[in-house]
Amino acid sequence: MTTRSVTDRLGGLAFGGDYNPEQWDEPVWKEDDDLMRRARVNLATVGVFSWALLEPEEGRYDFAWLDAHLERLHANGVAVDLATPTASPPPWFTSAHPDALPVTPDGTRLTHGSRDTYCLAAPAYRDAARRIASALAERYGDHPAVALWHVHNEYVTLCWCDHTAAAFRRWLRRRHGSLDVLNEAWGTAFWSQRYTSWEQILPPRATQWHKNPGQALDFRRFWSDEVLAAYREQRDAIRAHSDRPVTTNLMLPAYQNLDLWALGREVDLVAVDHYPTAPGRDAAADTAFAADRARSLGGGRPWLLMEQGTNTVYDTDRVLGKEPGDILRHTLGHIARGSEGALFFQWRQSRAGAETWHSAMVPHAGPDSRVFHEVTAAGEAVARLRELAGSTVTAAVAVLHDSDAWWALEVDGLPSSELGCHAELRRAHRALWDAGVTVDFAHPEHELGAYRLVVAPALFLLSDAGAENLRRYVAGGGTLLVHHAAGYVDDRLHARLGGYPAAPLREALGVRVEEHRVVRRDERIVLSDGTHGVAWSESLRTEGAETLAVYTRGMLAGGPALTRHRFGDGRGWYLSTRLEDADYGALVVRLLTEAGVGRDVPGLPAGVEAVTRHASDGRRWHVLINHRDDTVPLPVPAHDLLADATAHTLPPGGCAVLRMP
Repeated sequence: MTTRSVTDRLGGLAFGGDYNPEQWDEPVWKEDDDLMRRARVNLATVGVFSWALLEPEEGRYDFAWLDAHLERLHANGVAVDLATPTASPPPWFTSAHPDALPVTPDGTRLTHGSRDTYCLAAPAYRDAARRIASALAERYGDHPAVALWHVHNEYVTLCWCDHTAAAFRRWLRRRHGSLDVLNEAWGTAFWSQRYTSWEQILPPRATQWHKNPGQALDFRRFWSDEVLAAYREQRDAIRAHSDRPVTTNLMLPAYQNLDLWALGREVDLVAVDHYPTAPGRDAAADTAFAADRARSLGGGRPWLLMEQGTNTVYDTDRVLGKEPGDILRHTLGHIARGSEGALFFQWRQSRAGAETWHSAMVPHAGPDSRVFHEVTAAGEAVARLRELAGSTVTAAVAVLHDSDAWWALEVDGLPSSELGCHAELRRAHRALWDAGVTVDFAHPEHELGAYRLVVAPALFLLSDAGAENLRRYVAGGGTLLVHHAAGYVDDRLHARLGGYPAAPLREALGVRVEEHRVVRRDERIVLSDGTHGVAWSESLRTEGAETLAVYTRGMLAGGPALTRHRFGDGRGWYLSTRLEDADYGALVVRLLTEAGVGRDVPGLPAGVEAVTRHASDGRRWHVLINHRDDTVPLPVPAHDLLADATAHTLPPGGCAVLRMP
């Protein structure tokens, strides 16, 4: 199954969003038909939160209302992404199965009243989810409106109940085989934690002080596998009755406790939801970050933006609005990086309920509004890009991401709370985005030979296989930048002895880290090249590497801070502190130059985002987004699909999709 089967059904790229007709009445449905045609909507996600209507009591299904809406949408030229409604069990389910409600780490059992009120490990929940998925697929598996299946919604809910404990113990038996192996892996000789019976083992619930880090890491791994198993059960139930692609929507970057690489192998196409966390140019960079990750999780295959907000920016405790033109810019930001269209949550803004104020394609103000006018313009733009369907994006640079490394940086007892994963991934990606370079994400154990530059920002945990793979990459001619605190522990969270990082990586980098020194919050480290570091520093010994910058103060004065090592046919760089953003950006540009990597589209100034999509027959398109306040001349005039005319310049905030000769 591929995305191509979806775009073939649509006749081009997807445009639309979550549609919840059960919230409205017939006059509104008639208006929806008209407005969807005006906005060029061709794909609607239906049924995500409809379990209570589809199964009003256990085992009794009511599909008549859904039949009518699928027929209506199909007659209106709108295909359906049909969802299983299992993210929101109905009240009858939780009344009948109170043991399936989630339990927090401190033992509090939550009550019904929101979405995600279930324990994924509860047998009653899994059985009910499988039944509703099978019933939907049996009825609609070959329905002409259905182009795609959408399992669940943003799998995320963790639970620490007795069902979870039993499932965790079964998982541990499969992983470790014996209690002796488990005790060694978890280091239970410390604090008298040795287990003598499997029944003694619990999830990492609330306790007196630090939780056992090996237990905490294994619990995150277990829960990810539990999500994958739950997804596969519904997917396979659907496949028994339907040949349409099946997916679920990811909420990047860290909302879900998931091994994203593993899930990427299970879905027929990767689908993601994305809501930026800052406005303006930061939102554009965040869009690129999410889109590059989505493409990478599917191995470079086309993917789909399942949700975005028309006017939603989540800034800590506030929901900000987007600027005029952002709907199109963000939509194209995703399409540029491989998405086969753009969907929104949701079609019509709810008038009641928990997400009344979540933005939508048709806002409370109705169609005579800025938001709907921009939605219509975006729909017309996406319709003009049908020839991009099935094309792909390539990158010469990769940023490494490993879920184990992420989870390892969230256990108790680390030297600093400022060690983190996703903030470092974002920072590395942002520096490359600012430099005009398209980025893939990769796992440390992936084949990396296609990349000229690999950046490793947050590899506190690094497996032996990952360390050997990075050594091999450098020896084979690659350029590798490793950030501070890398390879300190193996994949059991056991500290590396004899110096950090893992031995094969030390060989490639030509350094041995002897000691870390956490930096005070109010302190800036001054390096000999005039750059500044914060948060972290290290005492390291060069073992073949050349020193490019040294510390200038304190006990580390004169010691190497930034090194470069010629190893085999490549070079391994090591950065032992967290450089301030501007200095880090300059270092990234230096590395790109050394690795021979230029802007994805040469001749454009900083502030113009440019990505190339490639077709298998050699055709290519430059997708350009101008984040500057001035008009930019194009280095090569070309036909702009959006304007259906030759483009010579790009106005402030403007976009173009150029068909290149």
